[in-house]
Amino acid sequence: MTPLIELRKVSKYFGPVVSLKDIDMKVYAGEVHCLLGDNGAGKSTLIKTLSGVHQPSEGQIYMEGQPVVFKSPRDALARGIATVYQDLAMLPLMSISRNFFLGREPQRKVGPFSIYDAAFAARVAREEMKKIGIDIRDPDQPVGTLSGGERQSVAIARAVYFGAKVLILDEPTSALGVKESAMVLKYIVQAKLRGLGVIFITHNVHHAWAVGDTFTVLNRGKSYGTFGKNQVTREQLLQMMAGGEELEALAVELDLIARKDPSTAAAEHQAAEELHKPN
Repeated sequence: MTPLIELRKVSKYFGPVVSLKDIDMKVYAGEVHCLLGDNGAGKSTLIKTLSGVHQPSEGQIYMEGQPVVFKSPRDALARGIATVYQDLAMLPLMSISRNFFLGREPQRKVGPFSIYDAAFAARVAREEMKKIGIDIRDPDQPVGTLSGGERQSVAIARAVYFGAKVLILDEPTSALGVKESAMVLKYIVQAKLRGLGVIFITHNVHHAWAVGDTFTVLNRGKSYGTFGKNQVTREQLLQMMAGGEELEALAVELDLIARKDPSTAAAEHQAAEELHKPN
């Protein structure tokens, strides 16, 4: 099956800084592809490259088997790549339906004039939200009255409604509690079942493992590779994210601290107390 989107040897440089180096990645329809990595791993640069904010310094992006160049986020969106960032690009005091259609407001004719079709917007927003499993009380209520998980659901439903083929979710559960995170993970599965290719960016392996089909792990701009769920364990993903050698070195250091001679530790503690005594 042809991937919805594919990266071949994609690199991104900012002057002498190497943000990404030789990244290969494929995302298929009906798949949740988890992009994992700690802070500074290159996740943000990669999704900005996929969504048209940056162009690759090297390598090529393919969309349904055809090479593409996204000169702007509008280009990427026109080809079906929708990105939901952490800030969600919503206006808290505006209604759910207005946020749903923000920038693409439906119009109806009244004589020679075109005006915003509020009834159509409210009906569609409610129907689309219901499709992914949430029945909003009132489409005209301010979006700021919704919980974090519900606001994420609005953003996901909006992207699906406007024809997204690939849905990129940037840390959608990072600021949420357990129940709200579970709600968003459910919506991710709903999007997958509707045939979208979902790229789920996170540093939380437990959330990724719950919904992911494939996993690409980044560390300092390089990829450890892409793995199916039957090819890797959750613990191996955690180790790769931490950087295997660095994690082993830290374990050795912690072991040495734990094994330190008790008399030496007591002497160090007494010296520290003497240092902090008032004159």
